[in-house]
Amino acid sequence: MTAPSVTAGAPPFFAARIALVFCAPMMVNGIALPFFPVWLETLSMSDFQIGIVLAVPMFVRVFSAPVAGLIADRIGERSIVLLWSGTLSLATALALFATGSFWPVLLLYTLQGAVYSPYVPITEAIALSGVRRWNFDYGRMRLWGSLAFILSTMTGGWLAGFYGGAMVLPAMAVAFVLTVLGAFIAPKIGKPRRPSPITAIASVSGTSTLRQRDVQFMLVGASLISASHAMYYAFSAIHWQKLGFTGTDVGLLWSAGVLAEVILFIFAVQLRRRFNLWSMMIFGGTVAVGRWILFPMEMGFAGYFVLQCLHAFTFAIVHISVQSRLVERVAEEQEAAAQGLYFFYTGIFTALATFVSGYTYSWYGVQGFHLMSLVAATGLVCIVAGRLVAPRAGTQPQSVASGG
Repeated sequence: MTAPSVTAGAPPFFAARIALVFCAPMMVNGIALPFFPVWLETLSMSDFQIGIVLAVPMFVRVFSAPVAGLIADRIGERSIVLLWSGTLSLATALALFATGSFWPVLLLYTLQGAVYSPYVPITEAIALSGVRRWNFDYGRMRLWGSLAFILSTMTGGWLAGFYGGAMVLPAMAVAFVLTVLGAFIAPKIGKPRRPSPITAIASVSGTSTLRQRDVQFMLVGASLISASHAMYYAFSAIHWQKLGFTGTDVGLLWSAGVLAEVILFIFAVQLRRRFNLWSMMIFGGTVAVGRWILFPMEMGFAGYFVLQCLHAFTFAIVHISVQSRLVERVAEEQEAAAQGLYFFYTGIFTALATFVSGYTYSWYGVQGFHLMSLVAATGLVCIVAGRLVAPRAGTQPQSVASGG
């Protein structure tokens, strides 16, 4: 008699279905992140107004995502919230076709940010339930989302070369249709055994290891380094088009960053075995400071392509180091609260940085990226401070309480 598979009892084709569900929101993001600011510029909005339109939804989603996550955790099936999120997001995307001025766009895009915000975190929660219950490989499922992002960005760049900013809303609408379809094919796994990370923010005050100084310094520092990408997300495509790059060029540059990120994730296990986690975070923060110092320089397509590949270090290596450190430092029963706090810090700091970037880019143009280097440097200082106050190996609560 053969031994039962580790995936016995899982919904049919769980991994393949989750991979497809990850692809849907990444297709949205692959259009919205690089090209939605380009569409805003076609409406003759100022850089300051573009910054406002992009920043306000970020503030809103920090609070709307936990509420939706709480609802998803309490009802019998999380995928129901995915369906509502995708459907309402599609409705706001269609409503944007009837707008063309600042206030209506701000209102609709903010509403879209609120209803779309739980889609990816809840998909993550379903995927992680599959990892815990049936030992699925999270990386292999999530990888397809990153590849879908690259495909979407490349397609968006190609369409932008023909139609300019006019292609953005139709492309986003089609992608949101895919999120609705994704909700229908999402695996049904019943009521969750653990809360989603985004629902656990409220429990942070009652935890012990999360209040430790090294954990707080690390989370704040990593979130600031992530937030230093705000001006890049908001204005890089606009800047590159002003330099004469085509839509395809912009798509290639964005795809280069994501592909570099994917490659680093593939080798994440080897990196964690070879290097100290704090050293990896410090290296990533240092590269982020240098990346935003170099960005204002006119270096041609090849130079920017190389610079984009640094995204593997300015985001991916920091993110995997933080996640690995949380496993070491935070007890398992506080895992959701840790992830929720990380989500909260990153959302707030990125929203603030996006808001400020609208002013900065309006006043100083591409030289405003130097401010992002200061944001990254502040995060780097926090990471270093966390390392200095961190307990020595063998004295961490996670190691004592739950075996490390």
